[in-house]
Amino acid sequence: MKLKLTKIVSLLLIMMFAGSLLAACGQKQQATEGSQEVEEAAKPSNPGGPGEAVNLTGDSTAGATVYVDQCEKCHGTEGKGGVQNAGSADGTVPPLNPIDSTMVSADAKTFATNIDLFIEHGSTPEGDNPEKTMPALGDQKKMTPQQIADVIAYVMSLNK
Repeated sequence: MKLKLTKIVSLLLIMMFAGSLLAACGQKQQATEGSQEVEEAAKPSNPGGPGEAVNLTGDSTAGATVYVDQCEKCHGTEGKGGVQNAGSADGTVPPLNPIDSTMVSADAKTFATNIDLFIEHGSTPEGDNPEKTMPALGDQKKMTPQQIADVIAYVMSLNK
């Protein structure tokens, strides 16, 4: 009886371990928020945390101007996308209107942080050899923290 119980416990432990490995290998991790499951927010390929912009108040009108100067050539008019990006997984630059649904949050600071990470640190899209990559506008000091905050406010306004 004791040997049979030991085998059952061992089998259960192996099954639990295998289940954990399978869950960890999933394409997108999921977190539980209240009673709903939500996908983990898309993250840039480049490492780094949020920048100073997430602690500033952005002005969406000023952000629209910065967007036209700095972002529109890749993300399209009003962020609607459609810009070709040969070598990327889907052949286009991601649209910002609508933005990847995993980045949207009812919490404004979380939503702003999700956008900020891409602007601060840049990202290389999936694919064999993407022609266009997101530059690290914050890290490279090509945009000030206030300009980044303004663009974040503008992109958030496009996704209301």
